[in-house]
Amino acid sequence: MSAPIKETAAVPAQRATDTAPARPGSERSEGVVLNAFSHGFLALWALLIVLPLLWLVLSSFKTDAQIGGSAFGWPQNWSLDVFGRAWDKGIGDYFLNTVIVLVFSVPLTMLLGSMAAYVLARYQFWGNRFLYFFFVAGAMFPVFLALVPLFFMVKRLDMLNTYQGLILVYVAYSMPFTVFFMHAFFRTLPTAVFEAAVLDGASHTRTFFQVMLPMAKPGLISVGIFNTLGQWNQFILPTVLMQPQSGDDPERYVLTQGLIQLQQQMGYASDLPVLFAGVTIAMIPMLVVYLSFQRQVQAGLTSATLK
Repeated sequence: MSAPIKETAAVPAQRATDTAPARPGSERSEGVVLNAFSHGFLALWALLIVLPLLWLVLSSFKTDAQIGGSAFGWPQNWSLDVFGRAWDKGIGDYFLNTVIVLVFSVPLTMLLGSMAAYVLARYQFWGNRFLYFFFVAGAMFPVFLALVPLFFMVKRLDMLNTYQGLILVYVAYSMPFTVFFMHAFFRTLPTAVFEAAVLDGASHTRTFFQVMLPMAKPGLISVGIFNTLGQWNQFILPTVLMQPQSGDDPERYVLTQGLIQLQQQMGYASDLPVLFAGVTIAMIPMLVVYLSFQRQVQAGLTSATLK
């Protein structure tokens, strides 16, 4: 009788060993390999971004001879005079023109885009989905296809080489992404707060500006940073719309145009440190803005998915 008992006892033991989970040590080693690969990839990506920026800033402190002799060497003179020369050669005017345009275009984009996204996200009416996809389709439309009709439209409105013309075009150009981003964010906000505001007698306008818009602050900051970066670095639209129309028409170039203009003005008498200094002046404000609001941008991008 003892032999059968031993055989039946051995079968469950064998099955238990076959279905045993993997050892914790193997999972830990796989996690270490994955973390090492991801951290190594991120470190490589950071180097690919930081090194060109560092080379650009260091080249601003060099002379033409140093740049031609050793492009990757350290500057011998750390004087800031080159930034003053770049500012006097027109970078200051280009910088001011860009700031004037963005001071009006970014807030106007945020206001109109948020209002449109709020209505499309919180109110159901006939044609709601059509309007939403109409805005989304605008983000997929290449701006190059609209340059010719856009030029003649702005010309017919007599707004070529004017701040207001470029501001309106920037607003229209940035609306699709703003509506798409804020629409997804407004849909995640709690409906109970909206209903409580309506029950308290708040109008639709008051509910939007005093209740819903403050709750969407992380999303507003995120999309505001993206719009600022996109409009600050825009080149093709101001190149088409901000050209002097006559000899008496002043130049209202923005920074991206001004840097090309600065390079063309040099001709054969190249002054590469001034050009590098101009690019550095154009780059620093956006780096400061992004680094200052980095946490808010991350919160705005993740909050919609976590709710």
